[in-house]
Amino acid sequence: MKKLYQRIIFFLALSLLMPFPAVAQTIPVGMPVLESAYRRAQLLGEISPDVSFTVRPLFPEKTFKVRNGFDPDSTLAHYRKTKFNGMVILGKNYGKFQLLPIIWQNQFNSLHPAGYNDGAMVPAKGYQTIVSAGVYFRYGPLSIQVEPEMLYVENKPFETFEDIYHKHSPPGGIDLPERFGNTPFTRFSWGQSSVRLTVGPVSFGLSNENLWWGPGIHNALIMTNNAPGFGHLTLNTVRPIKTAVGAFEFQLIGGRLDGSGYTPGLPDDWRYLNAVVISYHPKWVSGLFLGMTRAYQIYHKDMGHGLNDYLPVISPFQKDKWGNAQTDKKRRDELLSLFMRWLWVKGHGEIYFEFGREDHAWNLRDFFLEPAHSAAYIVGMNKLFALKGRKGEFIQVNVEITNLASTSTTINRDRFYASKPGEVVVGYWYHHSQVRHGYTEDGQVLGAGIGPGSNSQWMKIAWVKGLKTFGLEFERYVHDNDYFVSKIRDIRRNWVDLKFGLVADWEFNHFLLNVQAQYIHEINYEWRYRPAPVINARPTFWNPTKDTYNFHAKLGLVYRF
Repeated sequence: MKKLYQRIIFFLALSLLMPFPAVAQTIPVGMPVLESAYRRAQLLGEISPDVSFTVRPLFPEKTFKVRNGFDPDSTLAHYRKTKFNGMVILGKNYGKFQLLPIIWQNQFNSLHPAGYNDGAMVPAKGYQTIVSAGVYFRYGPLSIQVEPEMLYVENKPFETFEDIYHKHSPPGGIDLPERFGNTPFTRFSWGQSSVRLTVGPVSFGLSNENLWWGPGIHNALIMTNNAPGFGHLTLNTVRPIKTAVGAFEFQLIGGRLDGSGYTPGLPDDWRYLNAVVISYHPKWVSGLFLGMTRAYQIYHKDMGHGLNDYLPVISPFQKDKWGNAQTDKKRRDELLSLFMRWLWVKGHGEIYFEFGREDHAWNLRDFFLEPAHSAAYIVGMNKLFALKGRKGEFIQVNVEITNLASTSTTINRDRFYASKPGEVVVGYWYHHSQVRHGYTEDGQVLGAGIGPGSNSQWMKIAWVKGLKTFGLEFERYVHDNDYFVSKIRDIRRNWVDLKFGLVADWEFNHFLLNVQAQYIHEINYEWRYRPAPVINARPTFWNPTKDTYNFHAKLGLVYRF
């Protein structure tokens, strides 16, 4: 072990003395305007079609060969009043210092918490705001990105599950608090910061950045920016690695997950997360990307010190290969998904899907008998239609369907293995009896923001030109159908949100503006069904009920140097 440490130190020292190609800063996951603009540019054939967009954050200066990742259309020079562009180049491009954009995001909910894929922001009523800024420094293969975030949450009171039901057990048994305390609060975090050593296409380092794995645009099964970033060691590609059979991208992480502190009855311990994503672009099929993600989490107190304890993602996929019926004595939980993205540059479109399981099969026989056990999926399409006679203008159509609700096979297995009524044993997405916090960080799901047992059908139609977009979006969001099936069971009381909204991205001078305004019709909020009184008429089963109505808005501003 001592010799290993000596070799690592020798390599680090040597690497600082050797000439290496430039290392670039990242475009943070969820970066307003720019992240979606890069994906559109790929559909239009303006940037490399070899990048999968399934392993994020992106390194645009490395992958797309742009001079400044925050200025993809090279327009900022036209607007600058001085020669200073926020960058200082050291030596012959051997080093670099850059001021990162100032990002200010605001969110408001009028009645109940709404919204997801918003990073460090939390589910809350009222106003909240987050500000980030920072610097990027590179010297040879070493890069340091300091991009902290400061969050303020008004956190107004609202009607919660306990207010409505009192005696009923809350859904899930997972660290997903409805409200983060009873008062306004402010938080400071490292945000999208990282320290890396990059050699060629591969980077190793320590990061607190948000990750997004898989081809989804609105949701992903394993990694999104729904929760705050968390500290992790990372080994990843910064551009595709080309081989004789095609190109590969990957990321392997080991990190720490913490609880929110607002959910009673959970263990007072942090969790170790080991996860990997691999994307493969076959040489013989243009635009096709195939991939896999796998994630394990375990309480720190249950960990050992062997290779399989720190890298369980390399363990066998079938439980019978582990040797006995009590395979997971270490009390850890696994998620696994397979995905596909197929890009057609000439058609300016793409289709994609992701299929995952929360509980892997005992053996191949078990898989073929019940492949839908603990399964979830995402399927979507993204298409640009050129407007005749209007150069550079398009209509973009996004459609995405996400299904996390359990199938009958999952429900049957849970009942079969449960030792007491209501116990969650196997296969419910993001929560499992062995890791009671669930697949969360600081009280929010790391994967699809709609949460356990939920389903979503989302569509967006927008006019686009360069970095500018203006459009409409619609979503039907079914809340925790697993809890509904197991506890509510009244067909009149499904909790469904119907969302209608306006969305816009705009570029002017150094600024980027993003806007979202949604009207949300909350049908049977918290699974309530309260028939209106019937006067001088015979009551019926489907009496009208009083629904709730919420207004959700986001407004963001980015300043680029």
